[in-house]
Amino acid sequence: MAKVLCVLYDDPADGQPTSYARDDLPAIDHYPGGQTTPTPDAVDFTPGRLLGSVSGELGLRRFLEKAGHTLVVTSDKEGPDSVFDRELADADVVISQPFWPAYLTPERLAGAKNLKLAVTAGIGSDHVDLDSAIAHGVTVAEVTFSNSISVAEHVVMSILALVRNYLPSHQVVLDGGWNIADCVSRSYDLEGMHVGTVAAGRIGLAVLRRLAPFDVALHYTDRRRLPREVEEELGLTFHPTAADMVPHCDVVTVNAPLHPETEHLFDDELIASMKRGAYLINTARARITDPDAVDRALRSGRLAGYAGDVWYPQPAPADHPWRTMPHHGMTPHISGSSLSAQARYAAGTREILECWLAGRPIREEYLIVDGGALAGTGAHSYSVTG
Repeated sequence: MAKVLCVLYDDPADGQPTSYARDDLPAIDHYPGGQTTPTPDAVDFTPGRLLGSVSGELGLRRFLEKAGHTLVVTSDKEGPDSVFDRELADADVVISQPFWPAYLTPERLAGAKNLKLAVTAGIGSDHVDLDSAIAHGVTVAEVTFSNSISVAEHVVMSILALVRNYLPSHQVVLDGGWNIADCVSRSYDLEGMHVGTVAAGRIGLAVLRRLAPFDVALHYTDRRRLPREVEEELGLTFHPTAADMVPHCDVVTVNAPLHPETEHLFDDELIASMKRGAYLINTARARITDPDAVDRALRSGRLAGYAGDVWYPQPAPADHPWRTMPHHGMTPHISGSSLSAQARYAAGTREILECWLAGRPIREEYLIVDGGALAGTGAHSYSVTG
């Protein structure tokens, strides 16, 4: 029997909701491009409920315990005396979310002698040291595409919030004021601007498609060029590198995975090459930027705004510079954890577990590491240094 260790974020301050704003979710059975949504044998939860916090348990307890397995759920993941570290020693499976990542470092992987499977409930497995997972024969899987559109919607929201100066204007209302001049002194139209994405995979391409109706000029850079018909359909301009693209853009959105080639990509030098007054949106991974460089660029006026929801580490400490820098639209890591997305990534996590426990192959698109090497989606999205 397997021991499954699940690390989830804390419950709401007032406990699990007793009612919800909506009664149901739209029925979605496939994603753009045709990939089907998760297809577990069954689910033990109601879609639209809070599943990603500790009490939600991703809807897994009944399924696992009925089959004789052990499920341990915690939010305590930091430090050698954390529940996570204590329980990891004999865990067979670890599940965590990008929003509250259980960092599987080389040291932790070396000490987890029983660990065979690490699952990301969502997308983005950079909290797992992939080199070490490969070395120790640990399979790494994630619920690919489950919350890609959720993140793309957050990107578009963030762009509009920054360009239109929405958040400070809303604060004027909350404060009982009505100073229109203060509100509009940093407000612009998105129409006619040049917008570029660093990476045009599932999320980046979804962002481009959603921005096209705003009558903007669209740019992208990616290791793999999109098909010509897609470029023509959306009027895209391709650039070989981010350094080639960003000088042309009023808005830059980062939608790339974190790996050695992208870590600290947006440093002082690259940001200095951007248009003065450009906006930078990052819902990918915080370490793709240099946090102090972003802070400096906002204070100097090089950047007009920065938004996103990814931090390092997560949760971010109270003294993180991004909490107090000017002209930002940061949120906790929520873009991919809407109640809609939770229903999909909880179902996908169960599908992965059903396959692994039964000895059936896990969907190739869910695989990041398998058989001692990058596999499936991981082979296209990540690189290793070992």
